[in-house]
Amino acid sequence: MAAPRRAAVLGSPIAHSLSPVLHRTAYQELGLEGWTYDRFEVDEAGLPAFFETLGAEWAGLSLTMPLKRAVIPLLDEISDTAASVDAVNTVVRTEDGRRVGDNTDIPGMVAALREHGIDKVDAAAVLGAGATASSALAALSRICPGEIAVYVRSEARATEMRQWAERLGVAVRIADWADAEQALRAPLVISTTPAGVTDALARSVPERPAALFDVLYDPWPTHLAARWSAYGGAVVSGLDLLVHQAVLQVEQMTGLAPAPLDAMRKAGERALAER
Repeated sequence: MAAPRRAAVLGSPIAHSLSPVLHRTAYQELGLEGWTYDRFEVDEAGLPAFFETLGAEWAGLSLTMPLKRAVIPLLDEISDTAASVDAVNTVVRTEDGRRVGDNTDIPGMVAALREHGIDKVDAAAVLGAGATASSALAALSRICPGEIAVYVRSEARATEMRQWAERLGVAVRIADWADAEQALRAPLVISTTPAGVTDALARSVPERPAALFDVLYDPWPTHLAARWSAYGGAVVSGLDLLVHQAVLQVEQMTGLAPAPLDAMRKAGERALAER
């Protein structure tokens, strides 16, 4: 019998995380007996001490806020994708004990869009300018050769987005949040804001909207996503992103591919429906 292996998601707050549901479903579908996946409430101050407890039984970690940047000094190596946005959401412990960080949010976004038939767009708009927005810019750098309009609520955020755009090599136009309804006419809109922030924009959805990627999954649908869908526009959800990035994590941590995308999605949908 193979030795037990462990993995977990870390963050603060963490009780809401669907990652255990997704990863445990994958282990079951892949026939990985003895594999466990837990969640731990860990903040930035507690992260170094947690890392000291990691033994050879650990296969990897998923990281959510506020740990995606705090973890980097604790790692032996990070991927180019993670380095492009200074954010790690995946840590894999190699056979020789090295800790390698990656970012599956970015390819997860691209995969979620591709699943909905969105392989390339001529232009795009991003609502919000937080950490998820930088990942959105990185994802768009792979599929959008044209201008990306980023709608922000402060000059400080505008400066950050300009810096990320320069670093990622994308053409960005910074726009004021007061004009955010103009974003809704873009070929692709990516909303990266917290729950409730885009509710007021729902009334401004055009009659023939293109595509919306709303990174939220609970509550779902958002007012914006519901109106968008009612008008016949394509909608990519935060659950789509969560599942696709988790698929990549499972494959990296277990060494098995492909991970069971459909089973993981259905498990996530059931868990959300029970909340």
